[in-house]
Amino acid sequence: MKTLIVLSALGIVTLFAQILRFRRGLFPVILIGLAAAFFVTTLDFNSHAGPLFGMMLFDNYAVSFSCAIILIAFLWFMMARNYFLQETSATDHFALVLFSLVGAVCMVSFSNLTMMFLGIEILSLSVYVLAASDKGNVLSNEAGFKYFLMGSFATGFLLFGITLIYGVAGSFDLATIHTMVATHHEKGLVLAGVLLLLVGLGFKTSLAPFHFWAPDVYDGAPTTVTAYMATVVKTAAFGAFFRLFNTCFPELTPQWAGVLSWIVFFTLFIGNVSAVRQTSIKRLLAFSSIAHAGYIAMAVVAMNGEASARAILYYTLTYSISSITAFTVLHVVTRNTGRDDFGGFEGLSRYNPFLAFVMTIAVLSLAGIPPTAGFFGKYFIFQNAISTHNTGIVIVAVIAALVGVYYYFRIIITMYFKPQVSDIPMPVGTLHQTVLFITTILTLLLGIFPDLILQWI
Repeated sequence: MKTLIVLSALGIVTLFAQILRFRRGLFPVILIGLAAAFFVTTLDFNSHAGPLFGMMLFDNYAVSFSCAIILIAFLWFMMARNYFLQETSATDHFALVLFSLVGAVCMVSFSNLTMMFLGIEILSLSVYVLAASDKGNVLSNEAGFKYFLMGSFATGFLLFGITLIYGVAGSFDLATIHTMVATHHEKGLVLAGVLLLLVGLGFKTSLAPFHFWAPDVYDGAPTTVTAYMATVVKTAAFGAFFRLFNTCFPELTPQWAGVLSWIVFFTLFIGNVSAVRQTSIKRLLAFSSIAHAGYIAMAVVAMNGEASARAILYYTLTYSISSITAFTVLHVVTRNTGRDDFGGFEGLSRYNPFLAFVMTIAVLSLAGIPPTAGFFGKYFIFQNAISTHNTGIVIVAVIAALVGVYYYFRIIITMYFKPQVSDIPMPVGTLHQTVLFITTILTLLLGIFPDLILQWI
């Protein structure tokens, strides 16, 4: 609860920054506020606090995911500062991000379906606006509009599913729902509700075939906003996904896991195969984000209690850190060359070895190559699936990962083995250098010492 108070207060302070004329000092205030939010969140470890009349539950699962979300947001603010401070409405943009973090924390700490829905909507409404925040760019306007329309449509499925579950359980409380579902002999309405929830959450996590909005929205939105959607939003969405299904529907796993397995299969296939065909790095990262959603969903299919929770936490955190690196480099390259395709990265190792090096580490992690954190991310996901006898889906995932290696290595080959076609300088600001250094160190450190994360839950 203290986390929600700190983040909400920080968002309100940010809204008044323009009026009270401390816009220039706003950025350090935000970073200090996020650090304070991270600290007060850690105080809830082992507390199992249930504020708001028991509608929230800050158990170790919620605390771990909240810490991960705040850490990613801290790094994201360092990445996005220069872009948003160029806008006259920078305070509004920052406030939207902070309020969306309130929604993200609600999504990973709810114990009542009402709070889950409120968290999703608080997060989604903010991101709809952020996706369209580049008002002079038609593609950004299209991205925001498309995201809003598709998001509203998916919300209908989510609400219909919640309604059917409520019709059976007579309550929005997760523990009550679990008890009623486990003892209810007529499972028809429950299964219908679960499938509708799968559709709604499948949209939020960009699982196929509910992914069709993601490439255009990711491509059209400003690069910094795309990075936010691919990291914080995805982490919160999967945190909510697993919390709901692990708490309420474990007895129905044989029924819904088969459907989700097919969804994972199509997600891995569509995401990786589509990424191979891309000439834009930004669009490639968008399709690869869809593929990574498929890997994470494998842990939900396995439904292996704490083991699945640890695998999801580790994968989402390490994927997000590597993505922050990749999108920061893409943002710098696009800002200096005006290009987000492979041509903008040709010969990058010659005129900025630092950018090429950190991008290489990020790409290797996204591909799952040791000793980066991405290797253990895939290892824990695959190990968890095998332990629950989901060997078939692991075989498909391994093949998909090999396809991913191909298109990720295209980026490395372009940076190191393509001739330099431009003499455009590629200056990197101090803040961007700092965030790239931190994320690269974390990617290597978590690849060598994965237990630093696994012991959280």
